[in-house]
Amino acid sequence: MVSVSSPDPIEDALHAISHRGRRTMLRVAWSSERTSSELADAAGLSRSAASQHLKILRDAGLMHVRVDANRRLYRVAPDRLAALRAALEEFWGEQLDALKATAESLHRSRGATKRSTA
Repeated sequence: MVSVSSPDPIEDALHAISHRGRRTMLRVAWSSERTSSELADAAGLSRSAASQHLKILRDAGLMHVRVDANRRLYRVAPDRLAALRAALEEFWGEQLDALKATAESLHRSRGATKRSTA
């Protein structure tokens, strides 16, 4: 697995969360620091694979690492996840509102059609 960093931090973050194991690692490390072994176990990954996935998360800025003696402790970077969420809401916000309005309009028109034919 090769880490490819783009000049777009949102693109890097989207790539980072595209893998189920990395999303699991983010959920596990959300509320408290975790070791790479704990994250690997939670995601069902080997230590080697987990290390590669953690590098992708760190490179995307979604995970912080702190060295404590001979351990590395990982924790989510909430500010970066907040930026990703804001970008996704900006991207989807208006489109989802329009989709909802269309679906509600279709539902109302189908209900009116059923009542008029009954």
